[in-house]
Amino acid sequence: MENFLQTVNVIVSPSANNVWNDLNSDTNETRKNVSSNLLLAVEKMAGALADEDTYQIMTETLSLNKAVVTEANNLLVINSSEIEIPATELSGRNTSVTVVVFFSLNNVIPVRTLHDSIDNTLNGNVILVNTSQRLDNISLTFEKNSTELANPLCVFWNFDLFNKTGGWDSFGCEPKFDGNITVTCECNHTTSFSILMSPYIPPEAEAALKVITYVGVGISMGSLVICLIIEIIVWRAMTTNDTAYMRHVCIVNIALSLLIADIWFIVGAAVADENGAAVGPCTAATFFAHFFYLAMFFWMLISALLLLYRIVWVFSHISRLAMMLNAFFIGYGGPLIIAVVTVSSTAGRDGYINSNNTCWLNWTETKALLAFVIPVLVIVVINFCVMIVVLVKMLKRGVGDTVQNDEKHNLKVIAKCVAILTPLFGLTWGFGIGILIAPDSFGLHVVFAFLNSLQGFFILVFGTLLDSKVRAALARRPLISSSGSGQPRNTSGGVSSSNGLGIFQRIRRRRGNNN
Repeated sequence: MENFLQTVNVIVSPSANNVWNDLNSDTNETRKNVSSNLLLAVEKMAGALADEDTYQIMTETLSLNKAVVTEANNLLVINSSEIEIPATELSGRNTSVTVVVFFSLNNVIPVRTLHDSIDNTLNGNVILVNTSQRLDNISLTFEKNSTELANPLCVFWNFDLFNKTGGWDSFGCEPKFDGNITVTCECNHTTSFSILMSPYIPPEAEAALKVITYVGVGISMGSLVICLIIEIIVWRAMTTNDTAYMRHVCIVNIALSLLIADIWFIVGAAVADENGAAVGPCTAATFFAHFFYLAMFFWMLISALLLLYRIVWVFSHISRLAMMLNAFFIGYGGPLIIAVVTVSSTAGRDGYINSNNTCWLNWTETKALLAFVIPVLVIVVINFCVMIVVLVKMLKRGVGDTVQNDEKHNLKVIAKCVAILTPLFGLTWGFGIGILIAPDSFGLHVVFAFLNSLQGFFILVFGTLLDSKVRAALARRPLISSSGSGQPRNTSGGVSSSNGLGIFQRIRRRRGNNN
């Protein structure tokens, strides 16, 4: 046994950390579960020791102790770790207990867990407990590796998780005491245990972050509903030419996509809070949120492409039907393909979702989140390039030289919308990537939650309310020309009401003269 432990000591020594990092990050499941197989081998060797034997073996990275526990002596202290078996579990019987304590297995065993493990850290020794009889209650005390971390999660290594590659599971274990330097856990079974902890965030700060998120999402959804109502009111007045029609189609679909995505965000949060992030409901919430958030960005891309088409290819003509078919194919077909490929390629490996406080795409295991981040970044870059091309074209020749006033107005509104919303949304999700890099930064969480939850308000303001002709249509009066001539100015909604009345009056006068 001592030779076996000396071999394990060499394998898990700090000098082998780089090798273990490569193995744990490998996509090949055979290589990925090497650390789990090592832990299983130690468990089997510990369980094979005869009950009557006693051992005390110490190496640089682990120790093995085997002793007999009685009601009068039911506490084992090994280095900084404590294992206590309640006297009620012993019932007058002597129980043989084998304990293996790993001092540096946090460098070998990955933090794979059913919980959101982006910022979780293995913050204590790994304690392997094997007993000669079944126990329904055992207490373990761990010394914290770092006192800067908080939110202890008592876990054991479940060899069946993640398609038999293994992972940390909290079933049957719960923290009973969280002190300054130790954490005590109680579990209803025996195996290999440890504690996961995450950066400390004060409860007041967590509550403030939730308020910012949910109030912001409420404002966002309310703004989107208002935006859609306004579009319904002004639709006929504002969609008399192809450019205006497509502009408002894009705004409606941007608002509708974000509204549905926000609804699924709330559903995902409710599922995680109430049902412990059940895989089925959480997967559905993640899929639809992923799809509709992507759809919002793809419709922004369509707005930019519409602007590019109208500025660069001035004299070409595509029918309204053809534009609509292309727009809907890109706007919803692209996100659907990405979302379906993502869930089909990762769900089978239990790597689609992170399920702690929210349901969202996995990052630590399969990097499924890249299926959202990469398309968004590509769209942001394309939109910036489109704006540069459009700006160059407008500087070389005045846009008013080749298009009519109504067309010119719509193009300016599209340009403003793309130029403002693209940086805002790109910046928002840039902070989201920053959270992945620095998950313990509370400031990044607050900024991201604030900007992300107010996207609907940005769409209402910059996509709808800043359009002077929309405001004029809402006011049910013609827009007075800024030149001061006092003549009603023609809008994309068609001829003004006063001009229309004058036409009918002139027709009646002509008929009277003819008679």
